[in-house]
Amino acid sequence: MALWFCSARLFIFLFLVSALPIAYIIYQERAETDHHVFHYHSSGFFRESAKWDDRSRSFLVTFLEGGVGEIHVPQNYTRDVVLKEVTVVKDSDLTGNASLGLALDRPRNRLLVAVADMFGNRYSALAAYDLSTWKRLFLTKLSGSGDEKSLADDVAVDADGNAYVTDVKGSKLWKVGVDGEILSTLTNPLFTPKEWYKSLAGLSGIVYHPDGYLIVIHTLGGYLLKIDLAKGDEVKLIELAGGPLSFGDGLELISPTKLVVAAGNPSGRLVESTDGWETASVVAKFKGPMHRFATAATVKDGKVYLNHMVGMGYPKKTHALVEFVL
Repeated sequence: MALWFCSARLFIFLFLVSALPIAYIIYQERAETDHHVFHYHSSGFFRESAKWDDRSRSFLVTFLEGGVGEIHVPQNYTRDVVLKEVTVVKDSDLTGNASLGLALDRPRNRLLVAVADMFGNRYSALAAYDLSTWKRLFLTKLSGSGDEKSLADDVAVDADGNAYVTDVKGSKLWKVGVDGEILSTLTNPLFTPKEWYKSLAGLSGIVYHPDGYLIVIHTLGGYLLKIDLAKGDEVKLIELAGGPLSFGDGLELISPTKLVVAAGNPSGRLVESTDGWETASVVAKFKGPMHRFATAATVKDGKVYLNHMVGMGYPKKTHALVEFVL
């Protein structure tokens, strides 16, 4: 009898422990907000990055299990509609690798995607796809099994079509030419913090500034770097007030002087600079859904939306692109 009683109490305890988080998640999912949220159904739990493509009226998202999806937003869209994800890229020869950061290169009508072995860190690549046909244009291997560990995480493209890919594991930056050739690999002491544990997640989000330089975030270091392409890839630490930007991931430049950082939770931060990104300040923070984790930012019709990695529900997973209210 005592054994049965103890077992029953344990069962009730475990039920309550598991039920409370579930109840909280359900409450958060149903809660009314003062900001807009695009919800969409997906076949997968994890969506790493998202960018809005105005020409196709679609969000493009990357799959942690590998591949790219398209979420079309119709002209007659209303806020109560749950959108649908359609897979547009699924490469059999990349099975086992994750699709991570992506960049739209509309002048050349293509999508650039960082591809990596998430767990073994033994393969990194950059893939390019035609935005009209989804045909793969090139696949550039950045590192392989014989190299040191690396993880291609995010990508940006400059005015000439050159791509820059961050290595979140190996603390370096690859430059890939417009036709897929590796042009250079950039390393710098500022890419590696003094504290060893901060190198567990290094260079991550990256954007190209129209004035000819890159802005990169170091995830666990919580700082921003300016890489001046016109000055021999000169690397400078951006002096930041109101930081740090710990767990910063995806970046989106919304004007020459304003940058949005997707940073887990709180979901996002707005950073501003008035001196060409020599210095900068965190001027606003946004707290999105507490049970979700923001990993990327994009702009649609002048509004910023944060991609949240984990989808909720089964068998249909519901993902959220949440408006960052500036």
